[in-house]
Amino acid sequence: MRTVALVGNPNVGKSVLFYHLTGNYAVVSNYPGTTVEVSQGRANLSGRTCIVYDTPGMYSFSPASEEEAVTRRLLWEVRPDLVVHVADAKNLPRMLPLTLELLAAGFTVILVLNMMDEAEKLGVRIRRAELSRRLGIPVLEAAFARGRGLTALRREMALCLLKGEAGGHVWREHPLAVKAGRCLTGTYPFTAAAVARLYLEQDREIQAAVAAAENRKVLADCLAPYASELAGRNAGFFAFWRYREAEKLLDGVFHSGNEKGAGGLADKLTLHPLGGLLLGAVVIYGGLFLFVGRFGAGYLVDLIEGQLLGEIILPGLTDRLSALITSPSVLALLTGEFGLVTLGVRYAVGIVMPIVGTYFFFFALLEDSGYLPRLAYWADACLKKLGLGGRAVIPLALGFGCGTMAVLVTRVLESRRERLIATFLLALAVPCSAQLGLIMALLSRETYALLLWAAVVGGMFLLAGGMLNLLLPGQPARFLLELPPLRRPALQAILQKTMARMRWYFAEVIPVFFAVSLVLWLLQQTGYLAVITSGLAPFLGRMGLPPALGRIFITGFFRRDYGAAGLFDLYREGVLTTGQLLVAAVVLSLFLPCLAQLAMMIRERGVVASGLIVCGVTLLAAVAGILLRILLHLPVL
Repeated sequence: MRTVALVGNPNVGKSVLFYHLTGNYAVVSNYPGTTVEVSQGRANLSGRTCIVYDTPGMYSFSPASEEEAVTRRLLWEVRPDLVVHVADAKNLPRMLPLTLELLAAGFTVILVLNMMDEAEKLGVRIRRAELSRRLGIPVLEAAFARGRGLTALRREMALCLLKGEAGGHVWREHPLAVKAGRCLTGTYPFTAAAVARLYLEQDREIQAAVAAAENRKVLADCLAPYASELAGRNAGFFAFWRYREAEKLLDGVFHSGNEKGAGGLADKLTLHPLGGLLLGAVVIYGGLFLFVGRFGAGYLVDLIEGQLLGEIILPGLTDRLSALITSPSVLALLTGEFGLVTLGVRYAVGIVMPIVGTYFFFFALLEDSGYLPRLAYWADACLKKLGLGGRAVIPLALGFGCGTMAVLVTRVLESRRERLIATFLLALAVPCSAQLGLIMALLSRETYALLLWAAVVGGMFLLAGGMLNLLLPGQPARFLLELPPLRRPALQAILQKTMARMRWYFAEVIPVFFAVSLVLWLLQQTGYLAVITSGLAPFLGRMGLPPALGRIFITGFFRRDYGAAGLFDLYREGVLTTGQLLVAAVVLSLFLPCLAQLAMMIRERGVVASGLIVCGVTLLAAVAGILLRILLHLPVL
């Protein structure tokens, strides 16, 4: 089956094209050994079925980030039959060097000038036919968000796959790379000149591949002199050359428009220090508090868990199981206090699903609107005080969805120092969406309680980040970011993205919820649960909390959202006062990361670093709980 890769800079419309070609937005998997998502689907092109890859954003074949490395690796390993280079038409001078790299590597390429509607509004003019003639490949105009250019692109893709080539002209690398390429005798997915150029740029992956394919004599006698010659030139020598070549190609072809017309009030507002703060507050209030907290954790949870499951489905199912099963132990496992059905299914479907679903919808909306990169840009100055760069907004924001996934995504951060700080903050003060939604739903009945909870958790976040920034050696990495224009997101694409993430989440969470129910049932049957709970009672008492919360913190270790759901139950039963609820919510938010997140921390940061993080988080949670109990004048129990 033929393969097609959609390649281009970040935020140029590749995912929209992928959706139009394949009819879905399914995140298939993370690329092996990474946390970077690569989507794969099937498209029908004139009766031929082909595999389409939606690759992460890429600026050049010389990767400066995990995303670029994954795309280059996919091109190397898959060697697609056709590469569709999606470019932002209004920024074509910055996009075209990647086209030249793709051609120089020997790929069959179609260049798509997307966002032509935006370019035309700015007065950009492109002589498409002349550019196609100079490059020797098809060049098409499109505006995928409006459905423009899709039919022509499908037709051209089918024709290129049928012919096996997109044009007779193959762009060549720099003469120095061409000469060095003649030294290579092995077989590579890229042309010899492209491989030699990457080798001379000291790309580790390519150097390892060349070392495995060539003998030492080739490396020492042939390639070494070219490497010495390149050493005397400026860094980025080949990149500068490609940009000059792109300028020559665009001479008389690309006419830039009125850059002053770019953006608008919303654009300026998102980047202004005060405007960005106000807009961020509005987004957080409207998205997290009202949509996720009130609508997801309030209305939808009451509807699904309280009415649909609690009053209709579970009572009838429990009665049927009680009539069929005679063994008290088995019946307790299914319908008891920690039953697979009464607790596992109810928590997963009735409480967690509506909250996580609303959060993923909100996060997809931020992604597709182009606001998330602006939030990173605005937050860069603030995060630097915590030892992080603006890019850290991505894992921190994802942490509000799932902490385990967020720890994985810390790989996008450039330094080990940043990854360690971000992992600590995720474990300490970034509650997952289900936990956050439930806590907001509980505390929103008393405005002062919600504000005090936010102040304490936010204060611990800032305090811990500031201390780590002072104690850990090193400086935050440089922050480079592509800012896409603000766009009106397509509802269908947002829903597809939300459903894909929901499928991933439940594939992970349902087995864990059942496992937690099983463990708690075993602890209850053997009596160890009462022993552990009584052992926690003195510590809880110092924070003014009743012993019943011991089970909540135990379940919270297995899954944070599981513990929050238990807190939700206790408060509805009248076990906790408002003050105790506030202390419990703070401590549970700052408490140990869930078991899955802890396992991921050990995998990513190692046993020693994870152990130190766990000790630090536990100490800070206990101190915060005791101080808050004193502030609220709660008695020691």
